[in-house]
Amino acid sequence: MSDRPYLLERVGEAAIAQLYADGFSALPLREKLLVWHLYHAALAGRDIFFDQRYAHNLEMRAVLEEIVTHPAGIDAEALAEILRYTKLFWINIGPFNNLTARKFLLTCTPDALRGAAHQAASHGARFPVHEGESLDDMLRRMEPLFFDLSFESICTSKTPGAGRDILDASANNLYQGVTMADLEGFEERYGLNSRLVRSGDRLVEEVYRLEGRYGKEIAAIIGHLETAIPYATQTMAKALAALVKYYRTGEDKDREAYDIAWVSDRSSPVDTINGFIEVYLDARGMKGAWEGLVYYVNHDKTEAIRTLAREAQWFEDHMPWDPAYRKQGVTGVTGNAVEVVVETGHAGPVTPIGINLPNDQHVRERHGSKSVSLANVADAHEKSTPRGFRSEFSWTPDETERAETWGAFASELLTNMHEVIGHGSGRIEERLKGNPQAFLREHFSALEEARADLVGLYFLPDPKIVDLGLVPAESHAEIVLAQYEAYSRNALVQLRRMREGSQIEEDHMRNRQMVVHWLIANTTAIDVRMREGKTFHVMKNAAAFREGVGRLLAEVQRIKATGDYDAAKALFDTYGIHFDPALRDEIVVRVEELNLASYTGFVMPRLELVRDDAGLVTDVAISYPMDFTAQMLEYSGKSREDRRPRR
Repeated sequence: MSDRPYLLERVGEAAIAQLYADGFSALPLREKLLVWHLYHAALAGRDIFFDQRYAHNLEMRAVLEEIVTHPAGIDAEALAEILRYTKLFWINIGPFNNLTARKFLLTCTPDALRGAAHQAASHGARFPVHEGESLDDMLRRMEPLFFDLSFESICTSKTPGAGRDILDASANNLYQGVTMADLEGFEERYGLNSRLVRSGDRLVEEVYRLEGRYGKEIAAIIGHLETAIPYATQTMAKALAALVKYYRTGEDKDREAYDIAWVSDRSSPVDTINGFIEVYLDARGMKGAWEGLVYYVNHDKTEAIRTLAREAQWFEDHMPWDPAYRKQGVTGVTGNAVEVVVETGHAGPVTPIGINLPNDQHVRERHGSKSVSLANVADAHEKSTPRGFRSEFSWTPDETERAETWGAFASELLTNMHEVIGHGSGRIEERLKGNPQAFLREHFSALEEARADLVGLYFLPDPKIVDLGLVPAESHAEIVLAQYEAYSRNALVQLRRMREGSQIEEDHMRNRQMVVHWLIANTTAIDVRMREGKTFHVMKNAAAFREGVGRLLAEVQRIKATGDYDAAKALFDTYGIHFDPALRDEIVVRVEELNLASYTGFVMPRLELVRDDAGLVTDVAISYPMDFTAQMLEYSGKSREDRRPRR
């Protein structure tokens, strides 16, 4: 399988790669059918996140897909640009870069788009015109969405500048007509699963549930989940039933019951994440973005992550923070390496490589957490990335050799530690009532990601890692160096993703910038050096690196545990948000010469039922489309081949 394709195409600064799920064909039929139904539950909610990310997304997508599926007679240059923009739109779930949150534009003229739309309409395309609106009226109304960079320019703006409100400055669809000042004294009942809207002089929570907002999509999700239940294990069936109840009621007590049921299912070979989960999209870190994932356990790669989970109490007892913030009696920590079959919504096509849930701090402390390392995603990332980027940013040939030998291994181990003993660790003060997000607001997510990274970085050199059999003793020092060097380099390399502006909005990138620049400023671990006009981060002292990580981790945990907003703000304002555009420009030139993408979207595996002559299902076949456009159109219920006029 070493010669099969991973990197399929480049679209601007984005790469598109194929994701493989090699173990699926060997699953028992019952588990395949369970995956099949959960797969469709994940696809059924796709449009929810499109709408959450931007109120105009679904209309914009409809315009683009109608043109792409009715291309006959359209000017070739205009069609090529529309297809380029459409692919970026699909990858990023709308017109905002997935990492920078900044808007990107269609670069043909409005007249060219108009001509393409009219030509497509003459061949049967049907556009989302409003009642009484002509096609030209619709295109004029939507013109700022495609062509005006000053119109709703940032999806999520956590640092909009002096005098600007973070909600008002954010173009996402989690709030309408609401500012932070409006929330003073307002008691949210549905903080995670609602859109908050101003109606006259009051605020209204539009709850995401069966009889509420997104009711049509939620009804479809429920239908697929209920069909899946007979194929699930007993513990998973209980969790799926609890999820269905939560989707019906939207009540927080039912969300908590689902979280507990889900985290209590520690042995099912197939699992799903489906719901309003992560809060990165929300500038204030409260509203959950919808996502759907389906995966099964990769038993060959699971032992390392399960070892960490079994030893969670040891790591908790040795955390370098105030003992008052250490958990006692750690239970229920589960870890698995998994193979993903599908990721949608907030989770795809641009996907995470590790997940730890639930996010509810009270549930974590009382019932534990589940961590998954997305093994096939990490593998696809590694195999679709150009080899030269390591040597370009390494100071010495020895550093390059370490990166080539141990980089992937060390990265996977750090990801496992981040998810299992990072996110799953620590206690917070009772006065926070299990909700540090409400106190840390726009800085919570970046702080939590930093905390999890720091835990992994701190324990990576510990002899315990060798004792547990996670790394070979003779290579431990080299593995530590490889990871510390890679982490230091990453603060430079990730600047390629911010092609505009001088500040970072995405929480994971804020985290990494903060950690590295804090170490540069407060330890002797990392030097900033120049050679032949190029900038390098040189990790020169691993002991100082670890000592600094321990000090910073203790402070980060204190900030989370006490809800110290001012300290969190100072930390990220000083080290994590702002960057030098000239340095960014240097990095962009270097990565362009390497053909290194800024981010990657994945083509997911495709499932199809196999029936015998009597119509009975005998198998579920998996295939790999190798065609991003075809998959996105299929998900939208369209096809490039179906160009017949619609009646």
